[in-house]
Amino acid sequence: MHDILILKKLNFMLVFRHFCKSMDLEIKKSSIANAGKGLFAKAIFKRGDRVIEYTGDIITWAECKKRNEKLDGVGAYYFYVSARKCVDAQNCLDSLARYANDASGIVRIPGIKNNARFEVIKGKPYIIASRTIKPGDEIFVGYGKDYWDAMRENGFDPTHKKKSKKTLDEAREHHLVPKREAKH
Repeated sequence: MHDILILKKLNFMLVFRHFCKSMDLEIKKSSIANAGKGLFAKAIFKRGDRVIEYTGDIITWAECKKRNEKLDGVGAYYFYVSARKCVDAQNCLDSLARYANDASGIVRIPGIKNNARFEVIKGKPYIIASRTIKPGDEIFVGYGKDYWDAMRENGFDPTHKKKSKKTLDEAREHHLVPKREAKH
């Protein structure tokens, strides 16, 4: 009985810590034209701080491909960790990390640069501050060249809101993963 109480308390503490961390963030209209919503800091994040974990449905790469076939265009919220573990935030609107935009994408604004990066730590994807992020700053994280190549290949242009009718078979696998860990 005592062990169960300890486990419940530990679980509560983990949930509470995640909740408190998300209180340091908010979702507002992005400063990038036609990007939709963006992720903004409500607290200071220093270089190297974990901003937030990228959460969603934990599925395999095979399941990502199946889900992608049901979408209009290429899925934009997959994070590839391994063939056996991908995170799909497509239908997880409470996954705050999904709202972080890429300042180095198709639409660029002079003076705005990415201030964070994706990093996989112990099998979990996180957004990590790559420089100091102040309260009110939008959090920008690089999606990677493969993501933007795939978006262009598939006819997506956020300035015109166009998507092509290409199927999954016409796209290369790695293009379906917008938020992939960079190879070092």
